[in-house]
Amino acid sequence: MNTPRPKVRLSRRLGMPLTPKAVAYFERRPYPPGEHGRKRKQASDYSTRLLEKQRLRAQYDISETQLRRAFDRARRTGGKTGEALIQDLESRLDATVLRAGFARTIYQARQFVTHQHVLVNGRRVDRPSYRLRPGDFVQIAERSRAKEPFVVAASGAHAEPPAYLSVTLGDLVARVERTPSREEIPVVCEEQLVVEYYSR
Repeated sequence: MNTPRPKVRLSRRLGMPLTPKAVAYFERRPYPPGEHGRKRKQASDYSTRLLEKQRLRAQYDISETQLRRAFDRARRTGGKTGEALIQDLESRLDATVLRAGFARTIYQARQFVTHQHVLVNGRRVDRPSYRLRPGDFVQIAERSRAKEPFVVAASGAHAEPPAYLSVTLGDLVARVERTPSREEIPVVCEEQLVVEYYSR
């Protein structure tokens, strides 16, 4: 049997599949890796909040510093901090490339951005953390569209785009129509626990 890859081990540790390939591994072994993975122990409040924070970080593939900055921005909005945090993360360019169906995973989306395959409002942007606003256009550069991953994406092989994005998959163009509601964001997270973690 093949040795589980790092993202599979991370998926099992966090209790959720992070990539399509991890799903099969996770279904077979839905417990943390290591010899003590099957043993259940009572989680403390702190460890529960820490795990939820780590799960959120992993789903966006961001650093602790990036998540902390997003939290600080969300706290300043004056609304529900948890919801504002998720909306802030969802406005990232790499997250939008993923939601639009241009990439299969957040890791692939980040790679597409850093390798300069993505344009925002007609200009090349290579920062995955670039924040998008309603009205912004995201598209795959014309010279990149013939590459296999984008041909696959244009065929509609990935996820159905959410309602807050207007997407023309054949042309690999998406427009951010509005800020998404929490219910529209397919992130598995009890964000209040993340708020509690950073507010302690």
